[in-house]
Amino acid sequence: MDKLDSSMKNTFLLEMQSRGYLNQCTDLDKLNEICNKQTINAYIGFDCTANSLHVGSLLQIMVLRLMQKHGHRPIILLGGGTTLIGDPSGKDATRKILQQSDIKKNINSIKKVFSKILDMTNKKTKPIFVNNYDWLSKLNYIEFLRDIGAHFTINKMLTFDSVKTRLEREQSLSYMEFNYMILQAYDFLELNKKKDCDLQIGGSDQWGNIVNGVELIKRFSNKESFGLTTPLITLASGAKMGKTESGAIWLDKNLLSAYDYWQFWRNTDDRDVIKFLKYFTDLEINEIERIKNQNINDLKIILANKATSMLHGDKAAKNSEKAAQEVFTGKSLGSSLPSVKITPIEIEKKINIIDLIILSKLEKSKSEIRRLIKGSGVRINNHIINNEKLLISEQLFESNTIKLSLGKKRHIKIEIN
Repeated sequence: MDKLDSSMKNTFLLEMQSRGYLNQCTDLDKLNEICNKQTINAYIGFDCTANSLHVGSLLQIMVLRLMQKHGHRPIILLGGGTTLIGDPSGKDATRKILQQSDIKKNINSIKKVFSKILDMTNKKTKPIFVNNYDWLSKLNYIEFLRDIGAHFTINKMLTFDSVKTRLEREQSLSYMEFNYMILQAYDFLELNKKKDCDLQIGGSDQWGNIVNGVELIKRFSNKESFGLTTPLITLASGAKMGKTESGAIWLDKNLLSAYDYWQFWRNTDDRDVIKFLKYFTDLEINEIERIKNQNINDLKIILANKATSMLHGDKAAKNSEKAAQEVFTGKSLGSSLPSVKITPIEIEKKINIIDLIILSKLEKSKSEIRRLIKGSGVRINNHIINNEKLLISEQLFESNTIKLSLGKKRHIKIEIN
């Protein structure tokens, strides 16, 4: 891996390094030299396998945001073409194949996430959105094999981790997936030709694919380009970033409330707080250094507020902090908690506590709900519920509202509509 040294003066790359974003680069010295002379276009590709990105993609989005800060222009590649294939990197099995209509819906939904975090107003740094289906769908197979496939060797492709790991585990790797790395390299070539894109950025598991693209551009058009990767985020707890007991941490408020998003950051492991302040907030590095020895719970609140404000806005962050405080003190039903509606008709039909919890989306497994009830982990208005057959009546509602709690960290308001 190339490392920045004292001779490196480019502010973008220096901040990449100081925030811990920089893992590997194909030629860091030359990239530094170019960034000192001019602004560049750089792209990151995103899969469109779901209708939202989750927090596991947030580091990449923060890199795009940092690019804009330093005057560079991000290109966001939404993989309408490659999602039809499925990236084998880090996967133990072939992904579910989606229909093109589903991918289109996912792309339209995912774009909304970027509009929350990136600057869409500055003409010079406004993101360029591209969909690789636009060019991959038009390829002629014979011509592609002759013009592009000739630059790849099976020997080298077999050495990449995305392939080698699956083969070593004796897990099947389809020919379709095997070709993914060639398509990604072709994406870089296409963007280099048509969008003046000189840099591809991706996670560390994309290193082999990125290098392929740099080499393809050199061989095909004799132009210089660069690849750069960010580190794999490993939590101090050993858990995977963005995965919790209640599911993925989505970046779409329709899939995860601002309050639950705030709580995710508030519950960060003590050992990860400073790292996450660097990764996922705009706090300047010298400011993080200044406050790093403060009370750890105060730092977690700063992290939660900054991260939530960036995605959901200042008001949502403040309301989430207020709701968390109300829940912690137990002095109210949590006026600022996220809420779901229930109709009087549903109550008249005698909905039980298990179905109410499923309606709230705090938990979707009935067996898990029963386990929580047996372990005194379910509360209504701060009172423990021990009866899994409890019927929800209007008498439980205070001013048409009840607070439903699962464990210490999951809370929601149920309101009669």
